[in-house]
Amino acid sequence: MGGRQDLGTVLTNTADGVFAVNPRGRVVVCNRGAERILGYSAEEVLGRPCWEVFGGRDTAGNRLCYPGCPTMTLARGGEPVQHFDMATHTKAGKPIWIDVSTLVIPGAARPASIVHFFRDVTIARELERLIRERLAERRLPLLGDEAALAPLTRRELEILRLMAQGAGTKTLAERLHISSATVRNHVQNMLGKLGVHSRLQAVAYAMSHGLVATAGLQRPHRPISGDSRSIAREN
Repeated sequence: MGGRQDLGTVLTNTADGVFAVNPRGRVVVCNRGAERILGYSAEEVLGRPCWEVFGGRDTAGNRLCYPGCPTMTLARGGEPVQHFDMATHTKAGKPIWIDVSTLVIPGAARPASIVHFFRDVTIARELERLIRERLAERRLPLLGDEAALAPLTRRELEILRLMAQGAGTKTLAERLHISSATVRNHVQNMLGKLGVHSRLQAVAYAMSHGLVATAGLQRPHRPISGDSRSIAREN
């Protein structure tokens, strides 16, 4: 009993979204992270099938969530489940992408009970889309051509690299020991020089030139920080 209580406490307090699902596929734990990401309250989710809440699809639009889905099939066979990205939507209907990791809870029940950990990776997906679109339009020089960024000052380049790491205005101001107003002025000047209209587009531009590492787009094992989300809010 104590072990289950400890596990429940961990699942409730983790920063990721968490759905614990019983062998019938119904949600028995929904933490605050899940409420924040999907917009549903725990009361609205508990007892419902996880496939009904998620309604997930892959990049091609194929359904990932349904009774007897591959995740439950693997769990039933005692096999590990690799993490994956999934398109879903919030309660309000807003489309989002989430990265899903699955923990199979050992026990006598088959199919096994499972725990879905998920985090919002919409920002990373949006960056990837912008990069693909920009390259497809052939508006950018070849990768690694930093000469295209020559008009930027050293401070603007520093801000651009930090933005690519997920830093918002507050974090930039703290890291660079300048005011938030000065940060905004630098950002506006930088956007004008690059000929883009948002911070996301500026980061995509820099990534496509090899100025900042694309490794930042890999799915992290830790949640995307509030600073990453702030890039979208401050566009």
